[in-house]
Amino acid sequence: MKGGVRKRGNTWYYYFDLGIVEGKRKKIERTAEGAQTKSEAETILRRKILEYENAGTVFKPSEMTVHDFLLFWQKEYVQLKLKPNTQYNYETTIRIHILPHLGKYKLKSLTPHILQQFMNLKVREGWARQTLSIIQGILNKSLKQAVYPYKYITENPMQYVELMKETDRKPTKDDLKIQSQESLKKISSALDENHPFYLPFHIGLHCGLRVGEVCGLEWKHINFEEKTIEIEQQLTGKKDADGRVNWVVGSPKSKSGYRTIPVGDTLINILKKARTRQKQNKLKYGEFYRQSDIGNFVCKKENGEHCTPAVIKYHTRETITKKLGVDFNYHSLRHTHATTLIENGLPVKTVQRRLGHSRAAITEDRYVHLTKKMARDAADVFDSIAKDL
Repeated sequence: MKGGVRKRGNTWYYYFDLGIVEGKRKKIERTAEGAQTKSEAETILRRKILEYENAGTVFKPSEMTVHDFLLFWQKEYVQLKLKPNTQYNYETTIRIHILPHLGKYKLKSLTPHILQQFMNLKVREGWARQTLSIIQGILNKSLKQAVYPYKYITENPMQYVELMKETDRKPTKDDLKIQSQESLKKISSALDENHPFYLPFHIGLHCGLRVGEVCGLEWKHINFEEKTIEIEQQLTGKKDADGRVNWVVGSPKSKSGYRTIPVGDTLINILKKARTRQKQNKLKYGEFYRQSDIGNFVCKKENGEHCTPAVIKYHTRETITKKLGVDFNYHSLRHTHATTLIENGLPVKTVQRRLGHSRAAITEDRYVHLTKKMARDAADVFDSIAKDL
């Protein structure tokens, strides 16, 4: 059977001949979704030809591969139903973790045995509990919908799969990259007021915000008189048809993400100076000042260009990890903020609301067991009582 691949713009296509209808040979051409290179497009072509030869149609649902189903599911469900950040996380997880191992299987051939082995493999590879939970959630949700409403399979095999015991351990300080006072001072000393990471670092440390929340913060959300920061949006990336990321303002991760956070004088003074500095930079750059057309953001570069999660990720890697040698990611500021508050006696419920967790149990399960100071305080309290017995 004749066939081939071609590239138009940034997109790869495959094509091959079908049967002869009324004396004329018919040809099919489709997008080789997920292909980044010619060899990947040729791999998809070979699979499609094999499916056609075995099934006799283009393409019989019962012969659909996991690869094709997940691409279909992303297009028809994920991209229409879920928020941009979740879309990006799902696409990345499917591409990196699921398709390389399960993409070649026919959807109807997936069994609990195959899926359990796959999840066990991910456990043995040492992936974080959150990553494993995302993989499990994607497979469970997609295969449930493969049963209904799509009716490609009769039963969801993922319902019989469980995460093994190794994933039940609680995260350690090393897992969460909680920063010591020494590391925080080292990072702070390396950042002058004009550094693009200066404001994101201090806001993240003082407020425990997620990276999208920090990037989505506008000056209208800062109340200098009340000394509060209002969280009502986040900056998220959304891929266009060519795979380029466009940054848009969206709602917080969940309903509990909407919150007002009281802050102290230290951060307020940092923000006041930053606001003045940005006004000066606008005059300095004049017509070349790059004011965003989607918001007056707090975190900006010197030329007015707003800081995106991609910019922050770059500086955490290049400035903090590589240059300073600190084991760090931006979310570690959130973890550091939470454990610091809990160690100093704040109620878990207060920390929960500050972080925007939906339930106090999430906050408690993740952080309370890490606080050696609280354990020591508890022992000292009982010891002082026992002395009088």
